[in-house]
Amino acid sequence: MSSTARPAPARASRPHPSGDWRPLAAILVTVCLWASAFVGIRAAGRSISPGALALGRLLLGSLLLGALLWRGRPVRPAPRDLGLLFITGALWFGLYNVALNAAERTVDAGTAAMIINVAPVLVMVLAAVVLRERLTVPLMVGGAVAFVGVVLIGRASGSAAASLSGVLLCLVATLGCAIGVVAQKPVLARLPAVQVTWTCCAIGALCCLPYAPSLVRDVRAAPLADIAWMVYLGVFPTTVAFTTWAYALARSGAGRLAATTYLIAPITIGMSWLILAEIPRAAAVVGGALCLVGVFVARRPA
Repeated sequence: MSSTARPAPARASRPHPSGDWRPLAAILVTVCLWASAFVGIRAAGRSISPGALALGRLLLGSLLLGALLWRGRPVRPAPRDLGLLFITGALWFGLYNVALNAAERTVDAGTAAMIINVAPVLVMVLAAVVLRERLTVPLMVGGAVAFVGVVLIGRASGSAAASLSGVLLCLVATLGCAIGVVAQKPVLARLPAVQVTWTCCAIGALCCLPYAPSLVRDVRAAPLADIAWMVYLGVFPTTVAFTTWAYALARSGAGRLAATTYLIAPITIGMSWLILAEIPRAAAVVGGALCLVGVFVARRPA
């Protein structure tokens, strides 16, 4: 694998014809695959423990993304980039996956997706603190509305301690994702997207290595269908979805592209209904709608 001595300069988005349908197709693939991940986690989690499922998914993703990176021209990261990549890999790829896998043992896929959908608001808050981006009134109001939505979803999940812990684990996963996104943002200006994704995926897998004995034990005992779901998570929502995301991001504006990820929650609800026969309670749907409204308000200009 070849490398260069200096970090590459930031790359501008590639121009494309206004009638080019490929970037739109790529982001729609990403959204659908990331939505299906919530369903896959819920299904595979019936027999594969949260840590083992995270490790299996990340190992497969690391191998496939590594093969893609081998064909390209990776760039030697600076020491500061390595620190930011470690934060992203440990929190977004490691903690996020383990916490979400554990949460979906007691929270249905659609509800989990709606809670995770608060991540953009957290990213804006962290960006204001860490990256010195301006904290606006719409951002604070939208964050408050989204928080009310999360509380409503938590109440709708039931009074059992397991259900409440599932909601709290979703919030932990959301926080890990938000911190990871903010830490990853500066690195993407200097390193190729595939290289960044592979590095973070590999770091997440290393953080989950203590679950290796559980992975071996669970795979031996798990039904073939659940193992197939774990393989699906590693191949499609991890490898394919992140690759199509990078393709679309190179050809579209970042803000416009990020807005399409709000389709993940309703698509997840539809998929979980069709595949798992799960429908969130009405109050959880209302809470999810409040989360969407909060995110919309927070993204409005001051």
